[in-house]
Amino acid sequence: MDFAKRKRAWYDLYAGKRDYTVWVNYNGEKGDRPLPYPENGEKRFEWALNAYRKDMEALSWLNDDKIPPLRPYTGTEIFAAAFGCKVHYPGDNMPFALPLIRDVSEFRALKTPRIEDSRLLSEVVETADRLRAAEPGAIFQLPDIQSPFDIAALIWEKTDFFSAMYEEPGAVKELTAMTEALLAEFLDMWFGRFGTEFVAHYPDYYMPRGITLSEDEAGSISPGMFREFCLPGLNRLSERYGAIGVHCCADSEHQWENFRSIKNLTVLNLVRPDDTLEKAYRFFRDACVQTHNAGYISVYYTPLVPGTRRIFAADVSTKEEAEAALRAKGY
Repeated sequence: MDFAKRKRAWYDLYAGKRDYTVWVNYNGEKGDRPLPYPENGEKRFEWALNAYRKDMEALSWLNDDKIPPLRPYTGTEIFAAAFGCKVHYPGDNMPFALPLIRDVSEFRALKTPRIEDSRLLSEVVETADRLRAAEPGAIFQLPDIQSPFDIAALIWEKTDFFSAMYEEPGAVKELTAMTEALLAEFLDMWFGRFGTEFVAHYPDYYMPRGITLSEDEAGSISPGMFREFCLPGLNRLSERYGAIGVHCCADSEHQWENFRSIKNLTVLNLVRPDDTLEKAYRFFRDACVQTHNAGYISVYYTPLVPGTRRIFAADVSTKEEAEAALRAKGY
């Protein structure tokens, strides 16, 4: 396998010298991924190591542009939990953080935590260290990172949080600044320890540098509120790390102009609704690379909108499905 060639495909995509890349997730031999629960630590390590090795084996016949990562995966809870949020483990789904504070008076007692005092942040780093020791040459997939604003919305009970944007905007901005500071400290540590190239948490794509994160609360607020509470932090992070990839699950068409204004926007992934996605490709075609979908589904058979740069992605379970997807794109 020629990793220099694979990386060149991504460099050319981001430089505007190529229209698209293709990433096929062949899941036929990996088994079910254990949920990121405390009791599954060893199983998660074994799954991540096996999944990486199966991906590497598949490169002998899977001629896409994938660069397999080690995956020390998490849920959305890890940064909110560092502030003291309890984590709910539903038993059959991903964990999530429960609100820690319910009004501005409780906010006053919060302090920015240290990474070493957070069990979940420390555990993801320890797991990554073990994976790196087992596969020294591999790159990593970033943990599930929410935007500073989205983390704040997990920490502060959401009904009161949205009211506080009008009634106590200074407190909301202060909390968002605290979550941004924790994110920056964690990312500085992560990139210093594991290198600056990585694969995004969702969907899978390679980044030579930068950060990737989810900005899902954008669907719940007005464009003006986004510019006031979200955009400054996104711009600071994108400038700090040189590039940014943004994922958004929400109905977000009212924020598209704001998304376009994010500095160093490199990749955008919008999930819904279905009937706006082709419109999104046209709207952002001169702004960034795009990879939109309605959930993580195969999008090989949708047309390439002229003038766009695009990441085609697919989950497949058999070699036949993988090879058919590659043929559809001329690979």
